[in-house]
Amino acid sequence: MNWKTALALVISGMLLTFAGCKKKEEAPPQVQSPAPAPGIMMPKGETKIVVPDDVKGKWDAVKIEILNKETNKKETVSVKLNSEYQIPGSSLKIMVGDFLPDFRMDGLTITSASNDPQNPAVHITVLEGEKEIFKGWLYSKFPSIHPFQHPKYGLTLIEGIKKG
Repeated sequence: MNWKTALALVISGMLLTFAGCKKKEEAPPQVQSPAPAPGIMMPKGETKIVVPDDVKGKWDAVKIEILNKETNKKETVSVKLNSEYQIPGSSLKIMVGDFLPDFRMDGLTITSASNDPQNPAVHITVLEGEKEIFKGWLYSKFPSIHPFQHPKYGLTLIEGIKKG
């Protein structure tokens, strides 16, 4: 091996070493929003939530399980629809919106196919301090679809609570 080949190999090795050791910069965390399941094409435009007349006013609250991942403690709380709940000892606030007992999505319209709890879902927004960190749906029968993800807390919809 001549000195030119040896020098080329040494320089190539050094370049690969330096390139491989370079620390990748991490992007700041983004607000979580539901993404379509693999293979599902989402229509473009603004989604619209339509609560049917046979569902409006029939539901009072939802039960949400809050998991503290650090202590592995679970607590179930009832939160009235269109209200807020501050998780004690944290800066997280859950803003509960519409509840759909039989969640269906048709194009850009989200609605309930009936008033029977066949596919219960609740629309929530989670704030950490004043910053929105999650806006989406929790599903009681499919909690792993678009779940709320946080290093310390987990949220799961247990059920809807009917009025009366």
